[in-house]
Amino acid sequence: MKKFFEDIKKDIKFKSAGPGKKLTQDGSTKPEAVQSSSSAKHHRCVPSEGAQRAGEAALARIEQRQRPKVHTSQDAIRNQVKRELEAEAAALAEKEKADMAEGSNVPVKDPAYLSVSGVYFTCPLTGATLTKSEREAHIKEAILMRFEEDEVEASVMMIHTFNKDREKVKAAVDIMSKYVENICKNPTEEKYRKIKLSNKVFQEKVQCVDGSREFLQALGFTSTMLPVEGSEQEEEFLVLPEQSTDALELMKERRDRLQRGEPVRAQLDRQPQAFRSSPNATRFELPPEFYNLSPEELKKEQQQRSELVEKNAMLRTKAMREKEEQRERRKYNYTLLRVRLPDGNLLQGTFYAWDRVPTLFRFVRESLVDGWQPFELIVPGGQKLQEDEEVALAECNLVPAALLTFAWDAAVQADIAAAGGKRSPALLKPELLETIRTLS
Repeated sequence: MKKFFEDIKKDIKFKSAGPGKKLTQDGSTKPEAVQSSSSAKHHRCVPSEGAQRAGEAALARIEQRQRPKVHTSQDAIRNQVKRELEAEAAALAEKEKADMAEGSNVPVKDPAYLSVSGVYFTCPLTGATLTKSEREAHIKEAILMRFEEDEVEASVMMIHTFNKDREKVKAAVDIMSKYVENICKNPTEEKYRKIKLSNKVFQEKVQCVDGSREFLQALGFTSTMLPVEGSEQEEEFLVLPEQSTDALELMKERRDRLQRGEPVRAQLDRQPQAFRSSPNATRFELPPEFYNLSPEELKKEQQQRSELVEKNAMLRTKAMREKEEQRERRKYNYTLLRVRLPDGNLLQGTFYAWDRVPTLFRFVRESLVDGWQPFELIVPGGQKLQEDEEVALAECNLVPAALLTFAWDAAVQADIAAAGGKRSPALLKPELLETIRTLS
């Protein structure tokens, strides 16, 4: 095939050189006049410039296939991953736009009247505030940027975060830990310091896990082509030079970091906000992110609300009511909670629907000037929440939004008063009071 295209190129070059001349012909003789277009039609046309370029491109592709495989550097791999993440984020944004367009027939609330502008997250690596669609791509990019500072930490994060299948991650971690264990037990044995990339176990258990090769390279393994017994061709190995005693101890420490690794997850931004006393404290207008529903399901739910009064009028057993309540609670991803304080001010925060009651108490306590003092939180209906009760907020009927009442522990307050103690006049911390707002 290559020879075929080379012959074409020679033929093109020969024909484009102009009309031929006799050896006895004077070089100063003018070339013959160009034939008329009618007679030229009967002769083979010289390939166009575009055809010549196409032939050269095809020849280049053939030559490219015949070149030996060049192994891509890890920097190039990470750059490729970064480009894929950017493309993934762009595709997700387009999908969200399409979903919004598809659900455009669902009434959209005016953002100015929403109780909270949306659901946001914080990246634990960069501190950036992210939307739900941004968080995964941002965290992956932040981990890749971490390679410049600490290759071991970044590769451990990559293994535990990029791979969703926890069983595969555990299998890869166990095998790489075994590599380290064998090397430390047999530091002079060369066979334990070589990993054949075509090895079936390596291919099926380690190579398929993103970040595994980066971790091995962070340990000191390098890619090397080595001869294989019984084969004429060399194969790729990861090879570790013989290690000193101190280097072996460092390898053990890095193995322990790998085993202790956890996925990097964006943290829910609770968006703490203080409000002045208001008769609208029980009025909530939530954005779509709070609902675990598609636009069509949300529209259907709105249509079914009119049937709720009729359902409540029907006689139903306790089991029927509980089953329906559980089904309703599963519709929500998040909940917006407000706490009415003794001075009338309100404290608002965003929570996961499955957050536990102690998480709510901790949020309130961290917002108070005297957060060390015991207090009570009372839900609508008068029931008191127990701070140590490991119950989800959804199970306490606190989704998708609720107003709770705050009260200091009466016995403790009596003891403080008897001792002549005084409580701070302001209940909320200054940074919250600086941004206090009025509910619309």
